[in-house]
Amino acid sequence: MKIAVFGGANARPDDGSYMQALTLGAGLAKAGHVVMTGGYIGIMEAASKGAAEAGGHVIGVTCDEIESFRPTKPNPWVKEEWRFVTLFDRLMNLVNRCDAAIALPGGVGTLAEITILWNQVLIHAIPAKPLILVGDGWKKTFETLLLTQKDYIAAHDRDLITFTPDVHSALRLIGSVNFK
Repeated sequence: MKIAVFGGANARPDDGSYMQALTLGAGLAKAGHVVMTGGYIGIMEAASKGAAEAGGHVIGVTCDEIESFRPTKPNPWVKEEWRFVTLFDRLMNLVNRCDAAIALPGGVGTLAEITILWNQVLIHAIPAKPLILVGDGWKKTFETLLLTQKDYIAAHDRDLITFTPDVHSALRLIGSVNFK
């Protein structure tokens, strides 16, 4: 299965979140999954590196708009690049073509990936798929959203997101999913 790993570009090799992404990428690859990332630096790089070093296949979903905004190229662990012109096309392909997604710490881009996948599932534009958010940061962010917008987000819509404290829990969850 293709598992998308969402996460911020600002993570560095000495960060705990970078180390978590390395562990996650390696665990996914060892379980036989293909790892999909945004293809660049930070969490994306770490998950790609972890997967590649564990013998897994890494797909990097990249785009011209990001490379014109930030002078960067796909990370060296990407084995297959899916390249698009726009950020929108990149995002939609990452969300639509994965079988599950796991989000590590990140910023606005990671939040966009999470919410677009969640919304696409809600409106039945794509089949339901696991969406796992790792760490206390995402849990607090979404608890606030769900509390303050409670009249607008139905209970069954909330059930489409799973929170885990760490990547080991996320790996156990992915291991228990019955993919079709």
